Amino acid sequence: MANNSDSPLCEIKYLNNNKHRSLSLIVLLLKLYIVAYRLVHLSDHGFPWFIAFLCDCWYTFIWLLWINIGWTSVDYKTHPQLLLQRFPDLPRIDLFVTTTDPMLEPPITTVNTVLSLMAVDYPADKLACYVSDDGCFPITLYSLTEAAKFASFWIPFCKKYNLQVRAPLLYFSSKSTSKSDSPSEIFHEEERKMKSFNYFFQEEYEKLREKIEDAVHGKVPIDLSGDYAVFADTQKNNHPAIIKIIVENKERLSNGLPHLIYVCREKRPNYQHHYKAGAVNVLTRVSGAMTNAPFTLNVDSDMFVNNPKIIKQAMCLLLGLRHENCAYIQCRDIFYNDLKDDPFGNNFLIAFEILGRGMSGIQGPMFGGSGFHRREVIYGLTFDEHSHPKGKMSYEEMKRKFGNSMELNKLAAQTLSGESDIDGPLNLSSRIETACQVANCDYEHETEWGSKIGWVYGSITEDIVTGMKIHSRGWRSVLYISDPPSFIGSAPLGGPTVTIQRKRWATGQLEVLFSKNNPLFLTLKGKLKLRQCLAYMWILLWGASSIPELFYTFLPIYSIITNSYFLPKVGEVAFIGVIALVLTQNLQHITFCMGCGQNFRECWNGMRMNRITNMTSSLLACLSWILKFFGISETFFEVTKKYQPIVNDGADSGRFSFDDSAMYVPITTLLFLHLTALFMPLLGLRPLNDVGRCGPGLLEYIFSLFMVISYWPYVRGLFGKGEHGIPFSTKCKSSILVLIFLLVCKLFGGGSLFH
Repeated sequence: MANNSDSPLCEIKYLNNNKHRSLSLIVLLLKLYIVAYRLVHLSDHGFPWFIAFLCDCWYTFIWLLWINIGWTSVDYKTHPQLLLQRFPDLPRIDLFVTTTDPMLEPPITTVNTVLSLMAVDYPADKLACYVSDDGCFPITLYSLTEAAKFASFWIPFCKKYNLQVRAPLLYFSSKSTSKSDSPSEIFHEEERKMKSFNYFFQEEYEKLREKIEDAVHGKVPIDLSGDYAVFADTQKNNHPAIIKIIVENKERLSNGLPHLIYVCREKRPNYQHHYKAGAVNVLTRVSGAMTNAPFTLNVDSDMFVNNPKIIKQAMCLLLGLRHENCAYIQCRDIFYNDLKDDPFGNNFLIAFEILGRGMSGIQGPMFGGSGFHRREVIYGLTFDEHSHPKGKMSYEEMKRKFGNSMELNKLAAQTLSGESDIDGPLNLSSRIETACQVANCDYEHETEWGSKIGWVYGSITEDIVTGMKIHSRGWRSVLYISDPPSFIGSAPLGGPTVTIQRKRWATGQLEVLFSKNNPLFLTLKGKLKLRQCLAYMWILLWGASSIPELFYTFLPIYSIITNSYFLPKVGEVAFIGVIALVLTQNLQHITFCMGCGQNFRECWNGMRMNRITNMTSSLLACLSWILKFFGISETFFEVTKKYQPIVNDGADSGRFSFDDSAMYVPITTLLFLHLTALFMPLLGLRPLNDVGRCGPGLLEYIFSLFMVISYWPYVRGLFGKGEHGIPFSTKCKSSILVLIFLLVCKLFGGGSLFH
């Protein structure tokens, strides 16, 4: 029998995706055929044909990038039961939680995240939880202080009964489907005792929730004295650094409570704070000065732990992979408040199953949210330096890189040389002064923070560009899809929340694409592999694809209104090619989604949301980037509402809601135009140019009808009322744009491009 000490902590499994490869190649051949057909007949057709040719070239290029991503898929399996045999003294880990605005990210949600992190199945003396309050709100500190009292009896309860769901919000809700992962007889014998405890804990949690919500709404004002006196004269963007130790495990008890530290970095009006990236860099420095754990975990304020063994499983990957070349682990999230059939396309199944696993087969997935990091990698260490240490840097070099804190530089030097443990007993209180120093707003001046060290600045999608730069230093990353899923959070519901979130993503991706951190540059100058570069290009071009889609969506409208065509007609050989392409590509997508457990309606909702997102969020993101490029305006980090109550699937639960944002004008205009084009023959209206023309064929009408079906939430919005109705002002703006488009078609709708 094999010795367990020789057994691997993790296994890599290469997935069989021959079916996916074959269908992808068939789709590619069909796309190339359509492009070649358009090129051959380019001089025989007009303007719509030329635009379609350019768009088809773009889509073929994007499909090539997509094939590259999904060609080699990898999965990982861990064996946490072997971890203690190999590493009796488990490594320490610092946990980071970031929050900004208690009105958009309610403190009770942050509290649940913190409680679930503090209750994980890992020695408490190896954990330190740092909560960044980037808005300097005393309510956040108050909430964490009250939560610490609740944690003193909640965490032992979770560990005694081996609960899976350790966020009280979910544990006491009907959405909690698996409250314990211990189906043993002992558990069932103790269940009667547990039920009596449940009532007590639910009562205590309700008291905690009411206290926090009363404070949020001002029913119980917070006394700005004592520990809260520092908040008396603060403003959101003008305040000193504030660091408070809420819980300190002074005795280093493995069954006690982990450290809990409140962190609010200094902000002043004349200093750039770099949004979330700046906040996480401060957490990195503060934790480096206080506990200096060799590993970190980053989560958003609404992302609860759903798998209490996730840290042990992550350690199997970080410590068990060959050469320890894993820089970070990207975890998969699920949502507790998502609705039936996922009407807002929040599942991101394709992102994890193909994009994540596919990139794992190259150099590793991008970083995007909840995940683990090596501190030495965040400190800028390359994989070559990790494999072949060069010795400690001089004091002057450390100061130039990390700043002028002697204590932080000393600990950072230990981390970079593989000596992450702090000498002597850990006394957090004695490190407050150093922690405040490294949280000052001017600390990063003339250092490498935000460029070569820490989270990278220059984009509101700081996680993507940071992960990409880590890959360019020769490191790999891992996508870990655990069972049960690692983290569970709240999905954005409704139109405005979803579109704002995805606009931020698309804007940030464009910022990275047109910056010095472009993956092409990192491939030429660094160690980003070519296939990994192409994978990142697909990600960063996600928002830019809205431009060709906008043109392609206009083409059937233009063709019907001007009595022209841009698609092959019935009877032409290319007609069969177009039909085959559409059927094959959609069949591949649907069979893949259903093979992953989705039903047809979920699959359709995801496809529909892609169409809607491209004509709302992505389109506005392109405009935002263009305005920034020409110096007309700056992009800014828009915080979306994190918390959604646990809701039942009611009649209106999956309906889109609307506001008067300009984001909805383009898609409403397109909807009006498609309806106009479709109703023209039904109402007996003649095209604007109908003399001597070979008018639109069957495919143009099918295309236009498909777009109306894809925009169906907006069709309902035309007749909806209140928040479920498109505002009258948006309808008016769209109507004016429709009239302008019809006028342009009338004036310029004739003639061949090359005649």
